[in-house]
Amino acid sequence: MNRVKKKTVKVGNIFLGGDFPVAVQSMTNTDTRDVEATTAQIFQLKEAGCDIVRCAVPDDIACNSMKKIIERVDIPLVADIHFDYKLALKSIENGISALRINPGNIGSIERVREVARAAKEANIPIRIGVNSGSLKKDILNKYGRVCSDALVESALEHVKILENVGFYDIVISIKSSNVNQMIESYRKISEIVDYPLHLGVTEAGTIWRGTIKSSIGIGTLLMEGIGDTIRVSLTGNPVEEVRVGKEILKSCGIIKEGVEFISCPTCGRTEIDLIKIAEQVEKRLLNMHKNIKVAVMGCVVNGPGEAREADIGIAGGKGEGIIFKKGKIVKKVSEESLVESLIEEIENI
Repeated sequence: MNRVKKKTVKVGNIFLGGDFPVAVQSMTNTDTRDVEATTAQIFQLKEAGCDIVRCAVPDDIACNSMKKIIERVDIPLVADIHFDYKLALKSIENGISALRINPGNIGSIERVREVARAAKEANIPIRIGVNSGSLKKDILNKYGRVCSDALVESALEHVKILENVGFYDIVISIKSSNVNQMIESYRKISEIVDYPLHLGVTEAGTIWRGTIKSSIGIGTLLMEGIGDTIRVSLTGNPVEEVRVGKEILKSCGIIKEGVEFISCPTCGRTEIDLIKIAEQVEKRLLNMHKNIKVAVMGCVVNGPGEAREADIGIAGGKGEGIIFKKGKIVKKVSEESLVESLIEEIENI
């Protein structure tokens, strides 16, 4: 695919846009005022492969906590702020790597100019975040409903406010809980602006439903070359957001890093507990960073033959299984030993 190149924006030590890799983001769901809990979750997110983490900053206590959190972590942090420009200014002083704030919601143009000036001096970008649930009444009245044109107009309105005060380090997100609407909105704005785009389906739902909706929405746009950073919004542990996000990038062929895991759907030929084995293997591989393809197959029909492109894998028999590498059988082991034998072979690669 040909990537739609946008201008480059720097968030901490991460670059968005241009030829830089698509970055995976998430947001903490801890109380930011709880420094220990929030710091611990940020470490978990980074371990899962997150590139940028956003934290809610609803008040002064949370803002002060962010300063302490920043001192403890080495991943770019974004302060998520609504309405209060003073919190934005204080967050910049505290050393955050980016702001998520809609300039049209923080008051007068002088307040916007003050925030923009501080962000410019600190060399940090501002992400404008528009979503289908937060459109202004005048835009809703104009279009009569939430639609892609309304979302795009809202985003451009916020962009214009920043441009009018001389600020151009901007990232844009236009999120909707409706996948078709989200895709259409990003397609339209991608043709209009040169700013990096942050992709996401907002309020996507639980891990199961949200993964499906996000994969379709984000994946479709990425395959069209649109998008510079992504966030999978799930009702659950944000670590799952990162795992899903990384898997979307792998499935789209955008990144090769980490384990690619495949397994067959099972059928009447299967004579081992393949579902249990696949789940155990997948869990053991979660934090492994080897760039390999691992296959868990139910029988010899779907084993070394169909999965011959896998670096390593297992195929079940009756109460036993084989371990194969690049389509060639290397050993036969009992069903009980399959998982441990496979992991041992992987660690020795």
